[in-house]
Amino acid sequence: MSLPPLLPGMAFFLDVDGTLLDYAEQPQAVCVGPALLRLLGDLLAASGGALALISGRSIEDIDRLFAPIMFPMAGQHGTELRLASGALRRHTPSIDKLGRAAADIVHLTAAHEGLVFENKGMTLALHYRMSPKLRDLSARAMRGIAASLGDEFELQEGKFVYEIKPSGKDKGTAIIEFMDEAPFAGRVPVFVGDDQTDEYGFDAVNALDGHSVKVGSGATRARWRLDDASSVLAWLDEFIGRFGLGRITVSPG
Repeated sequence: MSLPPLLPGMAFFLDVDGTLLDYAEQPQAVCVGPALLRLLGDLLAASGGALALISGRSIEDIDRLFAPIMFPMAGQHGTELRLASGALRRHTPSIDKLGRAAADIVHLTAAHEGLVFENKGMTLALHYRMSPKLRDLSARAMRGIAASLGDEFELQEGKFVYEIKPSGKDKGTAIIEFMDEAPFAGRVPVFVGDDQTDEYGFDAVNALDGHSVKVGSGATRARWRLDDASSVLAWLDEFIGRFGLGRITVSPG
């Protein structure tokens, strides 16, 4: 399948895990090398600052990975945003309810080796990548925990993960918020993602007549497809080669 031409006047929204980075067994095991950091720094410059990272990770965790560049970004599936201006927006749920749910998930991981609990602050993730046979057990347990929290929260499935998050926020709502702000407003949105949580972003970008790009196999509502993270980076590098107007200097490491 041919890809849409990347042209000046586009706004780039990029998922992180599975899109820019290959997956690891545990979320904290991934790292960002200097080559990727330089590429994203160049893309930020070439797009006039219209580049945001859209992730299930927290903003704090994304900053740790991509330091020293402070990208505009949406963390925890759109429950927190940092705009290009540096302003922060947070959709804060009931901390008491999250605390009770976190305790239940801790008990679950203690009873089943191979499950990994990740408390991101406003969302709670249960990873079963190290033990895929526990998928059904994880699904049942997380559905029950999410239901006990009421309508304020909902369960979301991703690649080898079930996640409890505040209702009403997702990667699509995050992209829409960015598109109302400079320097994204008035541009053609491009969103690249790889899993089920990114389908919300694809829907938002499709509704805005932008370009939605699915990474990897599987059913999708995206209009285009790339094979893997390496293909994503090569595609973006072509845009930088044609339209790059500057470079952000990044220290290696």
